[in-house]
Amino acid sequence: MKISPARKAAFEVLFRIDKEKAFSSILLPRYEQKLDVRDSSLCHQLTLGVLRNKIYLDRVIELFSARKTGKFDLEVLTALRIGLYQILFLEKIPAYSAINESVNLVKAAKKRSASGLVNAVLRKAVKQEINLDFGDKVEQISVENSHPRWLIERWADQFGLVRAEALANANNSKASLTFRFTKRFFSKSESDQQKILKALASDDNIERSELVSNCYRASRMTREIDDLAQSNFIYFQDEASQLTADGITLERDQVFLDVCASPGSKATYVAAFSDQNALVVAGDLYPHRIRTLKSNAEKQKAVEIAIAMYDAEKALPFPDESIDVVLVDAPCSGTGTIRRNPEIRYSLSRSDFGELASKQLTILKNASNLVKSGGKLVYSTCSIDI
Repeated sequence: MKISPARKAAFEVLFRIDKEKAFSSILLPRYEQKLDVRDSSLCHQLTLGVLRNKIYLDRVIELFSARKTGKFDLEVLTALRIGLYQILFLEKIPAYSAINESVNLVKAAKKRSASGLVNAVLRKAVKQEINLDFGDKVEQISVENSHPRWLIERWADQFGLVRAEALANANNSKASLTFRFTKRFFSKSESDQQKILKALASDDNIERSELVSNCYRASRMTREIDDLAQSNFIYFQDEASQLTADGITLERDQVFLDVCASPGSKATYVAAFSDQNALVVAGDLYPHRIRTLKSNAEKQKAVEIAIAMYDAEKALPFPDESIDVVLVDAPCSGTGTIRRNPEIRYSLSRSDFGELASKQLTILKNASNLVKSGGKLVYSTCSIDI
């Protein structure tokens, strides 16, 4: 019973995301690094494809199985989703291959008794037309774009139904790669820097951002980009995240504090593009987040960043009015990152927003005490609301 490495890895990642509430952004790289380029690409495509279309896939599974997905073992449901996604969205993969691999996945997961069901449901998806019934427009948007109904309703109340649908649709589109140079890159000789810059300029796959001067976009991963990333000369960072940090440029002897800093994207950006005699301080709450912060700073050669651990919901361990620029990249719902982190939409609940708003206000009040007269307090989130 042979299963392709890509599908086996995607199955394990998707299973763990549902079972352990894990994150694709953390799990996928761990699995992909063990695969060759072709299998890594397919694993990535299957995992994110299933996550972006999970509600729709589940409705189709219910249609052809005549049972609610809640009654399926998770192993069986995961295999069905992977097979169905390939049948409905990946034209280059033969249907028989998608079906056979999903049947083998449930057998390997010791759910052999469900192999006939998996085979039957997926064969129906190949042969029969899909006709789903929707109670109203909100339900249609929710199912077709695989966003929880309550989230579509929330956005419709805030932005109108048309924009809510556009947001949901955009969240399911492929995100381009965005990156910027690190402090390690700028430590190289001028001639070495120019060689790399010329190579990027000649690559039709890469373009400069129109919004952020130090940001580059790529439509796909290439060996050259991967080599630069592995050498820590570039760092992958969302354009919006870079835009926030790009507005913070420190002059000589100025002090900057990134209050909720991990993984360190914005702090290392500020360190890379500010006066070298400025002081960059970055902190967070938990030891594992501090380890991530230190690791990213070291990889990028931003070792001069001072790192502290504290609880930002309590008084911060710095003198009042002692810092020129304080950034509060506050804990938030992350709804602005659903395109890159599609599983977020399924883990959120209505009550999260009120709790997050209260937490953000507390942190902002504590942070505001540290700002010098005439200084700046910068507030940002990776959410479109809270």
